[in-house]
Amino acid sequence: MAETLEFNDVYQEVKGSMNDGRLRLSRQGIIFKNSKTGKVDNIQAGELTEGIWRRVALGHGLKLLTKNGHVYKYDGFRESEFEKLSDFFKTHYRLELMEKDLCVKGWNWGTVKFGGQLLSFDIGDQPVFEIPLSNVSQCTTGKNEVTLEFHQNDDAEVSLMEVRFYVPPTQEDGVDPVEAFAQNVLSKADVIQATGDAICIFRELQCLTPRGRYDIRIYPTFLHLHGKTFDYKIPYTTVLRLFLLPHKDQRQMFFVISLDPPIKQGQTRYHFLILLFSKDEDISLTLNMNEEEVEKRFEGRLTKNMSGSLYEMVSRVMKALVNRKITVPGNFQGHSGAQCITCSYKASSGLLYPLERGFIYVHKPPVHIRFDEISFVNFARGTTTTRSFDFEIETKQGTQYTFSSIEREEYGKLFDFVNAKKLNIKNRGLKEGMNPSYDEYADSDEDQHDAYLERMKEEGKIREENANDSSDDSGEETGVLASVLSMGMVRHSSLWPGLESPLGQSWVPG
Repeated sequence: MAETLEFNDVYQEVKGSMNDGRLRLSRQGIIFKNSKTGKVDNIQAGELTEGIWRRVALGHGLKLLTKNGHVYKYDGFRESEFEKLSDFFKTHYRLELMEKDLCVKGWNWGTVKFGGQLLSFDIGDQPVFEIPLSNVSQCTTGKNEVTLEFHQNDDAEVSLMEVRFYVPPTQEDGVDPVEAFAQNVLSKADVIQATGDAICIFRELQCLTPRGRYDIRIYPTFLHLHGKTFDYKIPYTTVLRLFLLPHKDQRQMFFVISLDPPIKQGQTRYHFLILLFSKDEDISLTLNMNEEEVEKRFEGRLTKNMSGSLYEMVSRVMKALVNRKITVPGNFQGHSGAQCITCSYKASSGLLYPLERGFIYVHKPPVHIRFDEISFVNFARGTTTTRSFDFEIETKQGTQYTFSSIEREEYGKLFDFVNAKKLNIKNRGLKEGMNPSYDEYADSDEDQHDAYLERMKEEGKIREENANDSSDDSGEETGVLASVLSMGMVRHSSLWPGLESPLGQSWVPG
């Protein structure tokens, strides 16, 4: 009997990613070395309590359980290697290597068993699937329902985001099966837990997304949003960017937190957390740390006692803890002097902020577009009125955003900003000698034949000829021109001073 066994092409599944490595069995125990990360699993022979052999996607697999509840699974064995492994386990580990098949019926009604660090969903005596509870990042309960969310692995091509279990009600008094299920999961899950006291608490902040009033508790590694209906824990590692944006009315401020991955509530995903503050709301804040700890951790960015505007305190604390810069509007100034533009996106009206490196729209739905992902921008005619225009952005991935109903007075400011940022303007058609604020633009398809326009011209000519033959031709000619004008086929310079557009040529307000 060999003293050692070695297998070179063995795989270990880590949060949805299959990592290859080398497995070595000896009298002392089992060692697996991950080829990609170099991580080593070292299982002492005396710790082993169970060995299971089963058919899996990558050939056959070995599942090992230890006394302290840890589970190790290795795949990629050949069927012919079972006898060799079984004899080795009997001889050196005094264990029977049991053969156990997985259930492949496809049923979704079964029994959940908790053993060690595994949740096993079984039908009869056969497991359907197993969930390592250390991979669970969040466990939430609803009426007869438990939802498990998982830590994500960046190396996995496909990731499991969540699993929901329906738990039928029970007749037993005093035992809530949903809570019992959740507590079993939480006892082994790697869930963000609030340990110790919060550094500080902001009470009853107005939140636009997700909507409601929330208490925000600031912890060293995560942010806790607590509302009447929902409760969120947001690790600082998921915060991408921070924005502080003045409202157009100059009396309020938006504080926007960009998140990846987003916070979830059922099927809804919130990629942005948007808080709204009144500028004249002040607060005195005392951090729940002594002065030496504050100085050591924040190096002068925060002090134990602070006071000022509420939005300043929130943004200052968040900046220090997340360790990211706060993005504010750049040097853009609209027609009214504001740093944003009123417009509509999809069904709602909101504000578009041109930033130094992108655009952000608040608040429903919030959109952030970086300049480096923009393929081109387009100035288009307003669809509802001649007193407004649309601003279109298309990304390199082909996604199109249309911000509509922008007042025509904003056109010159926005055009100058886009031009200064060297963004590609799709319908640039500058006429020499014109004021840049009143550049005349032509659509990208201006050279294409417009059959409808040509037909309207022909009908107009025919009617005009017929009208010339009659005695009261003036009335009919006026009627024809009015109908054509109402359909937007003729643009007259008197409509918009400073523009002289020939019949049928596209234009954008200045």
